Amino acid sequence: MTTSMEELLPTTRRALLHRIAAAQAEGRAPSLVAAVVRGGEAVWHGSRTSVDGHGPDENVQYRIGSITKTFTAVLVLRLRDEGVLDLDDPLEKHLPGTGAGEATVAQLLAHTAGLAAESPAPWWERTPGSLRPDLADVLGEQPFLHPSGRRFHYSNPGYTLLGALVEELRGAPWEDVLRREVLEPLGLHRTSGQPQAPHAGGWAVHPWADVMLPEPSEDLGRMAPAGQLWSTTGDLARFAVFLARGDDRVLSAGSVREMRTPAAPAEPEDVAAGTAYGLGMQVQHRDGRILVGHGGSLPGFLASLAISVEDDLAAVVLSNCTSGPAVAAVGADLVRIVAEAEPRLPEPWRPLPEVDGAVLELAGQWYWGTQVHALRLTTDGGVSLGPISGNGRRSRFRANGDGTWTGQDGYYAGEPLKAVRRPDGSVSHLDLGSFVFTRQPYEEGAPVPGGVDPEGWRGIQ
Repeated sequence: MTTSMEELLPTTRRALLHRIAAAQAEGRAPSLVAAVVRGGEAVWHGSRTSVDGHGPDENVQYRIGSITKTFTAVLVLRLRDEGVLDLDDPLEKHLPGTGAGEATVAQLLAHTAGLAAESPAPWWERTPGSLRPDLADVLGEQPFLHPSGRRFHYSNPGYTLLGALVEELRGAPWEDVLRREVLEPLGLHRTSGQPQAPHAGGWAVHPWADVMLPEPSEDLGRMAPAGQLWSTTGDLARFAVFLARGDDRVLSAGSVREMRTPAAPAEPEDVAAGTAYGLGMQVQHRDGRILVGHGGSLPGFLASLAISVEDDLAAVVLSNCTSGPAVAAVGADLVRIVAEAEPRLPEPWRPLPEVDGAVLELAGQWYWGTQVHALRLTTDGGVSLGPISGNGRRSRFRANGDGTWTGQDGYYAGEPLKAVRRPDGSVSHLDLGSFVFTRQPYEEGAPVPGGVDPEGWRGIQ
């Protein structure tokens, strides 16, 4: 990976190094490697290790555990974008006979299908996948613990089903499909199902003594789509750029944005912690910013991928121990350090290349009842509408090409917006999902629901 010409400042690099050094020492990790991405390129790589003179670089593989789920989700979204399936399809439509077919594809992606968190004993992460050759072995006799769609309950078997769905619809093994459709187009040549030298060994560190025990490295078999992959900070840095910007060879910017959007009802403790889950991606509110990505762990390894789309920053943290360093916190801190020390420069203001006069006519103040709103033209050809001051419902709207718009976010997501004109062509009001916005508060003669008192505005009588 090339390094940006805009290098991080020495003080920033020192702060990043200090953070991972503290994590490795305090977490008693055999090694810890990290990378920071800014502006679509890796701008920093660091490592700390217990072996003198040996610092793993961005090409050394570590096992990434559940970050694998994000790769699997990309494959499923590709099938959706091609029209092969719909996210609301029940699994049974495409993969019959699993015993969990009532769950929809979207529910499996968002961990809301109600499936168990783990496969039946023995623990799948530390035993050979050959013990679970069939989906029935992964799901067990009672795969559902909760009603489908009612709550978020993280499920590793759910992603086994998604991997099987990919295999069924592509007619090829999950890893072969992944390599052909994602890894090769994105240049992730050091990401693989089996470790490829150079790679780190996985270790368990004794909780009360500075001694270690090697962890087994199992082929997870059917469970591979939930946690099999090995990767590097270099490859995951590239993957982070893709998850932030999209790549039409793999998934569009709109589809990766959909992956980053919360899709699961949050549990009360998740609301308190500021965490949510999209379609194969975790969403966190931390240090005043939204971080998307995923964490991962398997015996002997910890991994974190954190992306701040707004700051155009991402961080990757990998370690080869079963527990110890809080890699998710480290990743969030690396993003915060750069964001605070070297905040992103705003793009230069530029006037629009062209503007539709009929749309420009709508810009300015509008009233919903007595609340004053502003409609503004946006650089992408759409408009935004929201209160001029304070909190309230605000959204961006995409132009539909016929003089109407569709809400993209917030309260009005998916809602239709149109300008209603009088017979002479002048604008009467805005109609937003049945809400009437007028140029004056409760404007006389406007079609305000419930009408307007004919005596008009008045003081105390």
